[in-house]
Amino acid sequence: MEDVKWKMCSRIRIFAPEMISINDLTFQIGSRALYDEANWHIKPGDRVGLIGANGTGKSTLLKIIVGEYAPSSGSISMAKDLKIGYLNQDLLSYESHHTILHVAMEAFERQNQLHDEIEELLKKIETDYSEEALYKLSDKQQEFEALDGYNIEYRANEILAGLGFSTEDQHRPLNTFSGGWRMRVMLAKILLQTPDILLLDEPTNHMDLPSIKWLENYLGGFEGAIVIVSHDRYFLDKIVRKTVESRKGKLTVYAGNYSFYVEEKSLRGEIQKGEFKNQQAKIKQEERLIERFKAKASKAKMAQSRMKALDKMERVEDVDDDNPTVNFSFKFSKPSGRHVVRIENASKSYPNVDILDNAEGVIEKGDKIALIGANGKGKSTLLRMIAGAEAFKGKSETGHNVTTTFFAQHQLESLHLENTILEELQAFAPKHTDTELRGILGCFLFTGDDVFKKIKVLSGGEKSRVALAKSLTTDSNFLILDEPTNHLDIQSVNILIQALQQYEGTFISVSHDRYFLDHVANKIWFIEEEKIKEYPGTYAEYEEWNSKRIIPAPKPIPVKPTTEEKKKLIVQSPANTQQQLKKLNDNLKRIEEEISAFELSVKSVEAELANEEIYSNSHKLEAANKRYLAEKALLDHAQKTWEGLAAEIMELE
Repeated sequence: MEDVKWKMCSRIRIFAPEMISINDLTFQIGSRALYDEANWHIKPGDRVGLIGANGTGKSTLLKIIVGEYAPSSGSISMAKDLKIGYLNQDLLSYESHHTILHVAMEAFERQNQLHDEIEELLKKIETDYSEEALYKLSDKQQEFEALDGYNIEYRANEILAGLGFSTEDQHRPLNTFSGGWRMRVMLAKILLQTPDILLLDEPTNHMDLPSIKWLENYLGGFEGAIVIVSHDRYFLDKIVRKTVESRKGKLTVYAGNYSFYVEEKSLRGEIQKGEFKNQQAKIKQEERLIERFKAKASKAKMAQSRMKALDKMERVEDVDDDNPTVNFSFKFSKPSGRHVVRIENASKSYPNVDILDNAEGVIEKGDKIALIGANGKGKSTLLRMIAGAEAFKGKSETGHNVTTTFFAQHQLESLHLENTILEELQAFAPKHTDTELRGILGCFLFTGDDVFKKIKVLSGGEKSRVALAKSLTTDSNFLILDEPTNHLDIQSVNILIQALQQYEGTFISVSHDRYFLDHVANKIWFIEEEKIKEYPGTYAEYEEWNSKRIIPAPKPIPVKPTTEEKKKLIVQSPANTQQQLKKLNDNLKRIEEEISAFELSVKSVEAELANEEIYSNSHKLEAANKRYLAEKALLDHAQKTWEGLAAEIMELE
């Protein structure tokens, strides 16, 4: 019986379909092998997190899979007609003068083509009643309906709304949005294409927390395979069921999410350490025996044999420490008073956007505050107000002995490109010794000769680490951190978490990395109803509390949404609703007039068909039949349009 089971399992393994098969992949950049005979097989339904430190080739591997890069050796084979949806950071540069709704709907290439052809045919049959035109129109309409063509705009609306775009935003040109928002549009377009496999390279970059949660829900209902490169470990835990680590040119598979990977890797590491220790002991024992007997003629042959066996031994590698700890004490000369910052009667607005109205807030000594919320709510604005870098009505008072350092992404641009990393810190923190500065840089993964690299050759993530190291060398007891986790890999985020956990001062930080927030914050601030609101607890506690007081995030959007789901997912202001209702009613009235005209035309042709002079004459009957079919097609199209408009009006009312 066991033998039968084994054969069945074996057969399943042999014939299990593979979407993408990577075999003995080698990819070299100059003399460096980024991948060295790496293997990986992606199957239908796989949900994979592709992880690894910055520079290990994760994004490169995705480019190799889609054919942008060619492997140095090895092969990548794919299932026939495999449809790949690939999101990458290069899409940030995509330009278009079309609205974002139009750009997203470019995903429906065949439906758009059919729509244009149907419109042309409807115009044509107003004068051309040939059977060819009528049959062609009928075929196009059937194909359009089979491809769910009447719902494509609604589907695009819903995905764009889920990614944070208002109804008004959807009618703005793409080139009026920043790079991060353009990336969301490109993601919407890819999701609407419903590919067989999604390759997502840092999909949550530039996203706020509500949009990240919406994407998690959407991907939860996605039926194809997913491969995600991300530094957001909470996002990976929610989505993936398998983790693949890119390390030292190889791809290692772990059968679980990121948290499983951490535990499993630790366990494998302990086993490997034991094997390494045992092997080293055996090698030393063999070396002593060889050394002892190689000079004796009677034992020389045995010693030589043992030397050959030792040379052929497959060596177990020692385990590298991938999780360095921060052992530098971040101190400041003067502790602050009890009240660090007091905000009173603060009001701030931009054209068409109100941020704060007579708001108040107090930051006290020892507070570790996470400032959270959707993009556009004013988080970065509030940080600048606290730092004194943004004018507003009201006042922000700094307490006794408070010394402040403000970290923001624009500070990466202020790094001196010709300086080495060490020189950059020496110039900024002259009171620290080189040993102290090297200790700080070591905490941020700059070891050995790395400290002599020039700033200009560093990646975005490396520059972020330098800027963060600078921020923590200041003699400041209050830190203001705006998106400090941007561009950082998981290892670097862990370093920053350790540093802030050891930091004895006060800080307030904006970040979309929930793992980071959950491990550093003891208070949560959020902007609601133009006020600064506070939750006195950790991020996890806030999430639990918040889930009970607001409507949960919408469920994954189905391909064919129901009326009830449409009602839940469309949220508009009363003014916008009235404006849209008026527009819809005007269109409805126009369509009703067209329907009346088409009905008269159809009745007129029906009367002709009932005329003996017509139905007794084959030529006249054929011509009348063609006119009837043409007028009926126009009437049917108008009635479908009316039904769609009527449904939208009922939803809004």
